[in-house]
Amino acid sequence: MSGFPLPKPAARALSKLGRDLSLARRRRRLSQASLAERSGIGLNTVRRLEQDASSGSIEHLARVLYVLGEIERLERLLDTGTDEVGLVMMDEDLPQRVRPRQTKGAM
Repeated sequence: MSGFPLPKPAARALSKLGRDLSLARRRRRLSQASLAERSGIGLNTVRRLEQDASSGSIEHLARVLYVLGEIERLERLLDTGTDEVGLVMMDEDLPQRVRPRQTKGAM
């Protein structure tokens, strides 16, 4: 952990993630103990994730999402194909014209 406080938007997002994990688990009629067992993590870890997702690791989150059948959401989390900012920045650096390369020895 760093000495810097977590930015409020990030803290809110992690708090919402914890609530959403709890809701998804309950909708699937899974107890915390059952989710912990099926995920291969401890019961206290599941409880902490649901209370405040900032206290868990990405591996624990991935295990829980897998059991809940939602692992593809983690795969799409920072999908570079939909990275609008990155794509715009790349497009800004495109050359105006593309010239064919000249080969050595060609006359």
